[in-house]
Amino acid sequence: MAMNASDIERLIKEGIPDAQVTIRDLAGDGDHYAAEVVAKSFRGKSRVQQHQMVYNALKGNMGGALHALALQTSAPD
Repeated sequence: MAMNASDIERLIKEGIPDAQVTIRDLAGDGDHYAAEVVAKSFRGKSRVQQHQMVYNALKGNMGGALHALALQTSAPD
C-alpha cells in the first residue's frame, strides 16, 4: 500500500518539528516522491546525518509503504 504526500509530510514534521517540508509526487503513482526538507536542527550535521534524521522520522516506512524518496535536505540560510 502506497503512502500519500500528506502522510509523509506529517511524519517528517512529527519527527523533526522545526522542518519545512515540500513533497512532490514524481510519477503520479503514490510510490515515487521527492522531498525537500529544511530544518535548523540540520545545522552542523553532515548530509548523511540529515538524511538519517528524515528516515528515522519516517518510522520504518521507507522501502515498504514508501517505495522511493528522492531526498534533499539543508539548514536554512
